[in-house]
Amino acid sequence: MPFRKRPVVLRVTLKRPYMSGQIDFARTYLSMGVTAEQMAAFNSEEQMRFIADHGAKICHMIACAICVGPIRRRFLRPVSWFIRNCVEHRYQIGAIHRFVSLMGTDPFTNIIRLAERTNPMKPRLSRKAKMS
Repeated sequence: MPFRKRPVVLRVTLKRPYMSGQIDFARTYLSMGVTAEQMAAFNSEEQMRFIADHGAKICHMIACAICVGPIRRRFLRPVSWFIRNCVEHRYQIGAIHRFVSLMGTDPFTNIIRLAERTNPMKPRLSRKAKMS
């Protein structure tokens, strides 16, 4: 920025998107046809080839993690463009590695296990005396 002594630093936070964003993220990730283990094992040439082939998809996935909530659809394209043109390659790869490892069904397994054990027809502990 002109007329500034210190450079402008923009900071964003990657968040776990709502279900619509997670579905969009998963569809984009699966369309690339690569696993997280394969991405972690890439050498520098394979990383460059991957970026050349799937760079726009990677930026779209990162934008899905930044744009969370009702503003998602409105700002998804500009944020994706900004990531593609202004964010360094190493930060893009790091964000994808981190976020792909966090995008799983692990948080839901405890909820599913709890729902299987819970019987809605059984009286709760506080209701045993009256049986109401």
